[in-house]
Amino acid sequence: MEESAFNALAEAELAKIESALEACGVDMDIELKPGGILELEFDNGSKVIINRHTAAREIWVAAKSGGFHFRPENGGWIAGRDGAELYALLSRVVSEQSGEQVVLSASA
Repeated sequence: MEESAFNALAEAELAKIESALEACGVDMDIELKPGGILELEFDNGSKVIINRHTAAREIWVAAKSGGFHFRPENGGWIAGRDGAELYALLSRVVSEQSGEQVVLSASA
């Protein structure tokens, strides 16, 4: 995939993620930073960082429970390590770090 095509795809996905997070009802600060970075900060001071990594053609997620890398596959974003789906992983880490049950989806 060409760099420009990947960046457009990743930017669109980051916008969907931001919308899903804003709609989920959890009290957190969501900041979109330059370079395709979403930073989530929770009341307990913990953070989740979601960013595009153009060189690897992946979206990366850094959370208290670890780092995760997702590649575009069949219309979704799938982790190369274990086959996890991006929104399922985000639901889990946001739930863990916020202390509230969260279910995120790309259509939110």
